[in-house]
Amino acid sequence: MPDTPKLDRIDIHILSHLQLNGRITNVDLADAVGLSPSPCLIRVKRLEKAGYITGYGAHVQLAKLGDVQVVFTQVTLSDHHREDFAKFEAAIRNVDEVVECHLVSGGFDYLLKFVTRSVAHYHSIAEDVLRQSINIEKYFSYIVIQSPFVKNHYPIEKLFLHHEE
Repeated sequence: MPDTPKLDRIDIHILSHLQLNGRITNVDLADAVGLSPSPCLIRVKRLEKAGYITGYGAHVQLAKLGDVQVVFTQVTLSDHHREDFAKFEAAIRNVDEVVECHLVSGGFDYLLKFVTRSVAHYHSIAEDVLRQSINIEKYFSYIVIQSPFVKNHYPIEKLFLHHEE
């Protein structure tokens, strides 16, 4: 595939630095990864074009805006045909308060992460979802009491450079 370049150590370092600080200047990024600015910028543009970098954004501290309630929900579907999964995913994708949806193996089908104003708000959304005909057999909710930490980055270098160590 010509649009998907093979990544080397420097590309991985670039991705690692950009996910930690998307506003880093090209000069500082180049210095951090051991390149001069021009080749660094060329690599970043190549990574963007190939889809390795899908966007840049701000991490918002929700607690500064007000109280929120995080709820993890296990969902089991009543039927397990391809169309059942597609129907569920299409419906749940339209629920703004669902910020993550994972199809998992094990004792249930999906793990969802909701971010809501309160437990009552979560309950209202869950009731709305249940009223839809999307084959939910059962669900279990886990109210988050506290999140000691949440990482907004991946350990890219440890995941993809482990063979070089």
